[in-house]
Amino acid sequence: MLSLRLPAGRPWITNSALALLGLALVLFCRQGVNEIHHFVIGFGLVAMYQALLYLVAVWVVLNYPGNRWTLLIIIACAAACRLVCIFSPPFLSTDIFRYVWDGRVQAAGINPYRYIPADSHLAFLRDSDIYPHINRRDYAPTAYPPGAQILFLLITRIGESVRWMKAGMVGVEALTIWALVRLLQVLGLRREQVLIYAWHPLLLWEVASSGHVDGAALPLIVLALLFYVRHRPVATGVALAAATLIKLYPIILFPALYRRGWKMPVALAAVIGAGYACYMSVGRHVLGFLPDYAKEEGLESGSRYFLLTLARHGLHWEGLPTAAFYGFAALLLGGLGLWAWLKNGTGTLTAIRFSFAIAAALMLLFSSHYPWYYLWLLPFVSVIPYVPMLYFVTACFYLYTTQLANPGPAMYYMFEWLYATTGLLALWCMATYYPSSRNL
Repeated sequence: MLSLRLPAGRPWITNSALALLGLALVLFCRQGVNEIHHFVIGFGLVAMYQALLYLVAVWVVLNYPGNRWTLLIIIACAAACRLVCIFSPPFLSTDIFRYVWDGRVQAAGINPYRYIPADSHLAFLRDSDIYPHINRRDYAPTAYPPGAQILFLLITRIGESVRWMKAGMVGVEALTIWALVRLLQVLGLRREQVLIYAWHPLLLWEVASSGHVDGAALPLIVLALLFYVRHRPVATGVALAAATLIKLYPIILFPALYRRGWKMPVALAAVIGAGYACYMSVGRHVLGFLPDYAKEEGLESGSRYFLLTLARHGLHWEGLPTAAFYGFAALLLGGLGLWAWLKNGTGTLTAIRFSFAIAAALMLLFSSHYPWYYLWLLPFVSVIPYVPMLYFVTACFYLYTTQLANPGPAMYYMFEWLYATTGLLALWCMATYYPSSRNL
């Protein structure tokens, strides 16, 4: 964890440094938008500069004192960066066109899981702005869970455009900043740590620019943590269920956020059940493209998983079956979940640490080919500024803008370098933490 022992100093120096760093971050957002149309330094170089500026800002806010103006500077710069990115066309992903399409289909009274976009039944909904840009439109029904579908419908009732969808996603994602500030206050931590979340470049480009729905799950995850800390089991279950209905993976936090009793799990199950019931007119097809997506992305064959590929090729265990990797992952995640379950009630920060550990373990095992899947680690890093995971998420943001992000040997090399450096940082943190602990 980064040092939080603040030296004596003048907060105006901290504020001045953050204002300059924030202004530079905004200017590089503008430069990144310009790179879409006019190649000057390349988006990869913009990403590198933003990552470095961000890390310097994190170091400043964690190691130097602030005052009541510090949080205002952090929020103002975060808002300015998001506004710059909202008004740029999405260029890192085309997923947002499917969001608008799904909202339009629902507004026409049609279950979004029923037809693929190219189906003749939906021909009357096609246009020249959205339909031609939908990925997998010729063969894939929607893959997004019911909570995401409800959000798509609500946003498109304001406007059926990419810009409105992006604005809606940013509006929901921005609630994470408020929820994180509240959580930090309840835990007795500095509010200024919200900068770790609010200024991260991955959020700016994957939510504000590309409009990924992952950003909408973030405030609900933080609210689940906040409600847990405040001993509100029903609200915890509802928030965790809502996050799960937008992106499925938050459900893995259940063992860490479960409190003894029936209220939390019943609320969780009821909300998830109600969400899927809204779309059950298609029966088992309510899962949409998810089963086929698992095949397409190599989740079934195991080609998706870096650690499995490393074992097969790096360690020459060519015959290692994918089932063995699944077994290892189940044991690791199950062990963390059981440990969290047994430690439940020993402290609010303990539950957040276990939630962080489970989320980080899942992402390290999953080794996503898409950087926006790592977004949900940012709220945890804001509460617990653990250097290796802060580095991991930030390095992911930059590396995915380079040629190393091409699937195949290049991406394998990227993961090899990324995991090795993260592991070395973790060892360094252990070496520096434990000797100091013994001297206390």
